[in-house]
Amino acid sequence: MSDPGAGGAPRAARLAVLGSPISHSRSPALHRAAYARLGLDWEYTAVEMDGAGLAGFLDTRDAAWRGLSLTMPLKQDVLPLLDDLDEIARLTNAANTVLLADGLRRGFNTDVGGIVRALREAGCDRAGHGVLLGGGATAASALAAMAELGAQSVEVLLRRPEAGAAISGLGAALGLRVEVRPIGDLPAIDDADLVVSTLPGGADPGVAASVRLRERTPLFDVAYAPWPTTLASQWLEAGGTVVHGLEMLLHQALLQVRIFTSGDPLRELPDEAAVLDVMRRSL
Repeated sequence: MSDPGAGGAPRAARLAVLGSPISHSRSPALHRAAYARLGLDWEYTAVEMDGAGLAGFLDTRDAAWRGLSLTMPLKQDVLPLLDDLDEIARLTNAANTVLLADGLRRGFNTDVGGIVRALREAGCDRAGHGVLLGGGATAASALAAMAELGAQSVEVLLRRPEAGAAISGLGAALGLRVEVRPIGDLPAIDDADLVVSTLPGGADPGVAASVRLRERTPLFDVAYAPWPTTLASQWLEAGGTVVHGLEMLLHQALLQVRIFTSGDPLRELPDEAAVLDVMRRSL
């Protein structure tokens, strides 16, 4: 393959996914498949990292480093360490991607685009009213994704509703009507266009969604390990529609590959359909 020099990407580079815990991450398989298909001799590894060690890690990267993927708990910890943020990262106050180029650290959020692309691929391309479980960095991305899909109102269910100020503020910035409710209210909700869960994979919401909601409303569960989650099991037992968290992982990773190779999440890769196919098969 010819050098992708239009984006300034080097022929050889180092990248990594950082987070804690990180041993379960599928990101190395996804990215390695993409770079092999693109003919790039790039190394992509997984590094166990918490917020306390992040600044030191960034400060010791040399010119061979091209970028980083970030998982929890680093999507917000990284913000004060960056030189620039894209609009989505600034809006959601979360960056899951860092491009290291030209002496700068540029932060991006590809989670929003990953959620939107995953849902559209599953046939969920409109959501006037949504239900969102969780209030962290990934929930902020999910709320922004719902807005992009046309949501006008979202019920946000939290274990501690008093901690909902940030997600409510984001909703207002997005032009959404957001109602924060305790997660125990889930059984009382039976009408929505989309349910999104950002609860950790091993988390149990402690309540069951109504049968009507499970039968009629698609669930997008961002978790993928362990699978199925407690919530996904509820939906599957009712014969409902579940969009697997690996779909978000796949599509946000494709956007990261765009950033690392060209610096632009909107610039399609050469033969992108084939790249996406090898990434999907790597899972």
